[in-house]
Amino acid sequence: MKKFIFQIYMIAAASMLASCSPRDTGNTATAATIDTAAVRDSISAIISGMPGEIGVAAIIDSRDTVTVNDIDKYALMSVFKMHQAIAVCHSFDLKGIPLDTILEFDRTSLNPDTWSPMLKEHQDAHFRMPVSELLRYTLMQSDNNASNLMFDRLVSVAETDSLIATLIPRNCFRITERESDMQSDHAKSYNNHSSPSGVARLVERLFTDSILSTEKQEFICETMRGCHTGADRIAAPLAGKDGITIAHKTGSGYINESGILTAHNDAAYITLPDGTSYTLVILVKDFAGNEKQASDIMARISDTVYRAITRNKPNN
Repeated sequence: MKKFIFQIYMIAAASMLASCSPRDTGNTATAATIDTAAVRDSISAIISGMPGEIGVAAIIDSRDTVTVNDIDKYALMSVFKMHQAIAVCHSFDLKGIPLDTILEFDRTSLNPDTWSPMLKEHQDAHFRMPVSELLRYTLMQSDNNASNLMFDRLVSVAETDSLIATLIPRNCFRITERESDMQSDHAKSYNNHSSPSGVARLVERLFTDSILSTEKQEFICETMRGCHTGADRIAAPLAGKDGITIAHKTGSGYINESGILTAHNDAAYITLPDGTSYTLVILVKDFAGNEKQASDIMARISDTVYRAITRNKPNN
């Protein structure tokens, strides 16, 4: 049985991991009604005894932060495509290049044996595509070929890692691999890693701060609202509830030779009908179960956070 370390940090906490938490916006309306210790305890109870390591970060109204198992060791998998999109847009901002810039490439340069809706939908030997469409494929459908192409042609992995380190603390994450690198050697998946609060801080900055030009930042946020993957994770208990918007990015790991699921992730920014917003990041590592079981746990955590936030609101 794995032993978990449970920790909770407030924004003002003077510690290394607390540096991964967002700024205090001064909004105390939600803070007065959220029992962060109870939320932490509820999440801890859900994941206690689970056959894997599960880390969680929840940031409510950019003020209160609850973290559980907040250690920089979780494989990001395709969650890093959010980091990549930010880096590409930042580079284009600096160069004054629009996202409708066209790239041309041959089908033979792409990998037919990786997850790639783009390749299935474009059958020509040679095709052209705007960068905005490549970003949509990566953010909405987690396309690996589109990601590899942008790393090779636009902004490298190293450049992406360096740019993100200007937005969140260096001790929260590391990105060193492309999808093609991880496919050729699954052990390299662990080289792209983060703490839950590292991902949460980046999501918060993306949705509440000015880190890119308005046009490009809104493009990423809106595209993440159309994410097609992982509906059974954070989004599951919120489905069908009127007035809730969810923007998120998922990441799914490999099954290793021992039958262990290396990663199962989701990072979301959620807005409720009354304007309350919160970030929720759940990262699962080395899970001795299947994807459905991991997703069910994530959905339970999501439901717990949602209920804690809405408990004292009218009509809830």
